Amino acid sequence: MLDREWPQEAELVVCTVENVKDFVAFVSLDEYGGRQGLIPISEIATGWIKYIRDHIREGQKIVCKVLNVDRSRGHIDLSLKDVNEHQRREKIREWKNESKAQKWLGFVAEQTGESLVEIEDVIFKKYGAFYPVFEDIVIEPETTLKKLGFSKNVTEILLKVAQESVKVPHVEVTGHLHLTCTEPDGITVIKSALKKANADQKSAGVEVELLYLGAPTYRIKVIAPDYKKAEKAIEKAANAAIAVVEKAGGEGKLVKKPKSGKSQ
Repeated sequence: MLDREWPQEAELVVCTVENVKDFVAFVSLDEYGGRQGLIPISEIATGWIKYIRDHIREGQKIVCKVLNVDRSRGHIDLSLKDVNEHQRREKIREWKNESKAQKWLGFVAEQTGESLVEIEDVIFKKYGAFYPVFEDIVIEPETTLKKLGFSKNVTEILLKVAQESVKVPHVEVTGHLHLTCTEPDGITVIKSALKKANADQKSAGVEVELLYLGAPTYRIKVIAPDYKKAEKAIEKAANAAIAVVEKAGGEGKLVKKPKSGKSQ
């Protein structure tokens, strides 16, 4: 398993509580080979603390913020109170995904006979993490695998593991596309506009759907791995259609609906 040597200040880290004293808690940093860190009582929780064990206990898995790193003395100062619930959940999710990804890479190394350290090193240099590469392989297999540059054997097993193990979450963005053209060939113009909206929109993991609701309104729906890609895709598709209509003397506009999530 590839472990980075030291955390960075302000980084969120997953820790295991090892020893709780009256005014300090000692923890090990799970992502850094078990390096030791300490949390002073003032960084355990906000407000006055009567009993430290009311807030933290041995064996507990927690998320802390790195306050200071002194490599020469081997000291890592941490804060528990500076991490909110959302940050804690996201960091734990990320940590669990990374743990799974490292197991998958171990399987890849075992199946191919390649060095696990070398495989991890290539991925970490390009991504800075392991789980995201499996997501990218599912979304953009050809581009991602080519970028990694592994042998055919490693590439095939990586693809197989990614497809069997990773479910990429998707979100959905919808809107109403209003297109009008009063020219004699208006219907043809609208058809061309809708065709243009769908053309070249099939970027990685993005789907665009158009549904006729009744002149002059069309429902446009985009499904993508995240809202950023979805918003970009719906704007691009709508603008492509509107440009065709406006060039022919017509009008067009997009009215987006509130965001809605969708997991797959």
